[in-house]
Amino acid sequence: MLSDAHRHLGVLPAYPFYGGPPVNPDTTARATIKQLIADLDAEGTDRALVIPNYGVPDPDVAFGFNELVIEAAQRDDRIRAGLWVSPRPEDEHRTARALKLAGEDGVRALKLSFLLGGRPTDPACRPQLDRIFAVARQHDLVVHVHTSPGAASDIDEVGHLVDWYAEDVPVHLVHFGGGMSGHIKLAGSRFFDWIAAGKRVYTDLSWAIGFTPYWLAAEIDRRGIGGDRVLFASDQPWGDFAGEYARMTSAVGGGPLRDLVFRDTFAALYP
Repeated sequence: MLSDAHRHLGVLPAYPFYGGPPVNPDTTARATIKQLIADLDAEGTDRALVIPNYGVPDPDVAFGFNELVIEAAQRDDRIRAGLWVSPRPEDEHRTARALKLAGEDGVRALKLSFLLGGRPTDPACRPQLDRIFAVARQHDLVVHVHTSPGAASDIDEVGHLVDWYAEDVPVHLVHFGGGMSGHIKLAGSRFFDWIAAGKRVYTDLSWAIGFTPYWLAAEIDRRGIGGDRVLFASDQPWGDFAGEYARMTSAVGGGPLRDLVFRDTFAALYP
């Protein structure tokens, strides 16, 4: 079986990123559940966590896809839904509506990112973070957190969420730190230190720099822990399913780690 722990649903409006003309860079974005299911069939993907597409600075867009991902999860048992939430105080009413959906059938995660503003150590964000994690705890959900650099969400900031909340709420660190510094901090010690301390921390290596999956696999083998904390993820349409699959297959080989990364850890974390 092949499970994908991170992909998106919904088509974003064109936007003038970085001062250029309005563009749609996510060319393989899917607008409908039928299109999503066709992709899963073509890939041979047996299970998938599906999250609202996001990236334009209009919070109503990502929040507006929450009902769509729930519908997808309730239509096809291969799909699990992750709901878009936000720790920003200006999104409080939107997040409150999203959290009311946390008990719906098929919901397994709450997704947050600081790419559109805020940071974990901003006191204005802490009340919303407390609410998000409280709901995750209540419904036994995973909190799925973007870690890429280029905004306030580097691993030093996002790592506070593991320290504060991952004792009893699973935290999935998307992109394994998202860049060179994050990769080295996590694979060098921090990821394993959290596991040894009893933190419920997980990760995927979508978008990771090429050496990282191989180094992480070697560290898992050397240390004897962490193999059950790594998941395969495509990040479609922002990632590349074929490329991510080939790289992770090469890095983890054909033994027990492959089964964990591509199947068993997803089954345990997103049942």
